[in-house]
Amino acid sequence: MNFKEILELIDKVADRGIGGVEIEQAGLKVRIDGKAAAQPQVIHSYGERSSAPAPPSAPAPIAPAPPTAAEKAATAKAEEEAAEAGMHIITSPIVGTFYRSANPEAEPFVNVGDRIAKGQVLCIIEAMKLMNEIESDVDGVIVMIYPQNGQPIEYGEKLFAVKLSA
Repeated sequence: MNFKEILELIDKVADRGIGGVEIEQAGLKVRIDGKAAAQPQVIHSYGERSSAPAPPSAPAPIAPAPPTAAEKAATAKAEEEAAEAGMHIITSPIVGTFYRSANPEAEPFVNVGDRIAKGQVLCIIEAMKLMNEIESDVDGVIVMIYPQNGQPIEYGEKLFAVKLSA
């Protein structure tokens, strides 16, 4: 669909009083709304723009682009921080590989929602072929487990969020 065809379509929508038209062709999606405004609008979705300039009489707003990976990460971080408010965060004391259970066939030491006691083993971190048991330093309930089983972790990285017992 070229620019001239789009202009003709705008004129026909306006002349006939059609409420709106939406056309998708070769990856370009065009929607013309005729009833909401005095002048029909051409909206290019998915942030695409035609190569021709928009006519001065018909504004061509662009639909909001989907959130970028950075925006999604910022939103996820804000939600995580809100969830952590009032939580005790248990962090890794060493660099290594995080394991939720003693061996692949065993049940995890803890799951989300489990009540834990101070001194209880929560996970194992393998470092230099040594299996280091990580124990809880508080009583509470596991709210979140951050790393995935078998994931490499760094010193100070978050392992668990615990809601403290009253």
